[in-house]
Amino acid sequence: MSSHQTAQTMKPATAAKKLGVYLPATPASFQEGVVSRAELNELQANPPEWLRELRENGPHPRPVVAAKLGVSIAGLARGGVTEALTTEQIEELKREQPEWLEKERTTQAEVRKEGARLKNLKREKESGQG
Repeated sequence: MSSHQTAQTMKPATAAKKLGVYLPATPASFQEGVVSRAELNELQANPPEWLRELRENGPHPRPVVAAKLGVSIAGLARGGVTEALTTEQIEELKREQPEWLEKERTTQAEVRKEGARLKNLKREKESGQG
């Protein structure tokens, strides 16, 4: 085993996902390089202006859009949202409250409620067997 340690790097897509930003909206220099763990940590600790701007205004990747709307990624797709959205577009959807969004929010709430019920049931079973 050698004491030589190489810096762990990741593809820009992985780094963008960890940062919660939409890769095509990042600067070319970010998209074309590799990102080390130290660089990722630095971006998270001291985000540059482009990163602050993307996080605030978007466009946001689908997982972020789904979270902001309170629905699942599959729910977004069922609602016809397949692209990244800006914060403004997300706020507009919240104001308009289209039927699909209300339905998907209800579905998501039911899924969370069922997940919590199953978790409690499992916990009760585990504590009962102790």
